[in-house]
Amino acid sequence: MTPLHDSSSRGFASDNYAGAHPEVLAAIGEANGGHQVAYGGDDYTARLQEVLRGHFGAQTESFPVFNGTGANVTGLTSMLPRWGGIVTSTTAHINTDENAAPERVSGLKLLTVPTPNGKLTPELIDIEAWGWGDEHRAQPLAVSITQSTELGTLYTPDEVRAIADHAHSRGMTLHMDGSRLSNAAAALGTELRTFTTDAGVDVLSLGGTKNGLLYGEAVVVINPDAATGLLFLRKLSMQLCSKMRFVSAQLIALYEGDLWLRSARHANAMATRLRRALDDVAALHFTQPTQANALFAVLPPGAADRLREQFRFYDWNPAAREVRWMTAWDTTEADVDAFAAAIRAELGQKQ
Repeated sequence: MTPLHDSSSRGFASDNYAGAHPEVLAAIGEANGGHQVAYGGDDYTARLQEVLRGHFGAQTESFPVFNGTGANVTGLTSMLPRWGGIVTSTTAHINTDENAAPERVSGLKLLTVPTPNGKLTPELIDIEAWGWGDEHRAQPLAVSITQSTELGTLYTPDEVRAIADHAHSRGMTLHMDGSRLSNAAAALGTELRTFTTDAGVDVLSLGGTKNGLLYGEAVVVINPDAATGLLFLRKLSMQLCSKMRFVSAQLIALYEGDLWLRSARHANAMATRLRRALDDVAALHFTQPTQANALFAVLPPGAADRLREQFRFYDWNPAAREVRWMTAWDTTEADVDAFAAAIRAELGQKQ
């Protein structure tokens, strides 16, 4: 097929814009050929269980799914009864970017809490964690946090542990949306289990697409007592892939070695490079620390639209003129430098 796009084009809208990593594409090719049992009875899905147990513990069970929304909704559904509520941040992906899927697909109630930096704390959780036994209120039975958050900030292992202990003490379970889990681990310099298994997370949505997969995520049940019915809920939620070997092969390619870490470190480093190139520009204001691969900035009126004529990126809060810039596994230093130069030129800042 003749390519339909300019493969040299780069933007800063989302790490979802990036293509698949060559090592992931190679893994798909290696998994092809011959017949394998469908719906997860294949050799690659069996191997994936071993790989992810190496990261998250021998007690874990993993369920590959198509996408992040599917991982979050299916995982959370397994954790809650129909009358359950989920305490989460107002900026959480499950609240802002999943088109009410938790509510419409599973009938779950989101109990949202405003946060200045996308991070929950035990004190913030208690704003909505109340009313147990009140038949008029959705019962707060789970907490969901995002690592790294939608604002690009990070939970330390101690912060996750404090939340887990607080939730568990109130009879609640802890879910982590880890669509950018690798970026968090790379930034914190820890193993994946340090702020998941070892910190008390019960169920994890493990990311892949944003870190170089063609498609594919996984629900990782860390605490077997915290989730039920996933074998059936995955199918019920339309997340059971018939040719699952191709999802599992991608996740193996990412997590069996260090590809997850190499790719995430690179994306983070490119975000840091962009931040350093713009930190002295007086006409823009960064609204969040740059801790992973996301930057948030307020630009002068009209500047974002003019810059978007050259580089794609999204508004985050249009009313405040706040934009989001994302870097990816394939962002190059030249990409960053060209974007930074365009921003500086637009804002009248010399190099």
